[in-house]
Amino acid sequence: MRAYWLLSMVLLGACHHGAPVASKVDPESDPKQFLADARAAFRRGSFARALVGFRRLQFELGPGDTLLAEARYYAAECSFQTGDLTTAALAFQKVAEDFPTSEFAALALLRDGDAFPTSEFAALALLRDGDANMRLWRRPDVDASSGQTALATYQELLGRYPGTDAAARAQVRIRQLNEWFAEKGYKTGMFYVRRRAFDSAIIYFKDIIATYPDTRLVPDALLRLVDTYRAIGYVEERKEACANLRRYYPQTAGLDSRCPAETSAGAP
Repeated sequence: MRAYWLLSMVLLGACHHGAPVASKVDPESDPKQFLADARAAFRRGSFARALVGFRRLQFELGPGDTLLAEARYYAAECSFQTGDLTTAALAFQKVAEDFPTSEFAALALLRDGDAFPTSEFAALALLRDGDANMRLWRRPDVDASSGQTALATYQELLGRYPGTDAAARAQVRIRQLNEWFAEKGYKTGMFYVRRRAFDSAIIYFKDIIATYPDTRLVPDALLRLVDTYRAIGYVEERKEACANLRRYYPQTAGLDSRCPAETSAGAP
């Protein structure tokens, strides 16, 4: 019996003191693994899959984790890439508001893998917020409220983050928006010309010249002013528009026929 008891104790001891099983980090609950998987999906262009990863990562991170700004930014970017522009615009705006000075490791997700300075993530979020609204506008001849929102966002970006790469890109977007605004105004002016509502047409053509002076349609707007002034007998105003054309846009097609050389001070 004593031998049996000793054997039992040895076996129990062996079971109790067996080699411990090494603890492993479950990759399914590791935020860094979430991030790596989501980044890889993003680089492949699998934006729907990446979106799931970045959203899940937000629930795994604490409120003070430096990865949170990145996760939220790229979740917004995935929404943008999948065409959910309204969600993207709101999400980009929230990133800019919640992480205005976020600093964390540089990412190689833009420009063919070049690292992007993460101190600009808030600026980049504003840029993409504007991009989402700009894309919602789509055509100059439809309601421009989304375009106005995009313009305001880009201007906010220039004011808050001057000198950043995102600000430089915003300036390019603003120039494009101004072209669209000018085009919209020009088409509206022509609408009134066709209905012989010349006074209303003049308002739109003059607004293009004053508000969007660097756009391609300014010479055409001046030509249309010449035409409308002639139609309603505004001699001095027509002469002024012709003088501006000759001074600033002397190569404009149709200038000589619209603004022939004056033979006398009172020539119509």
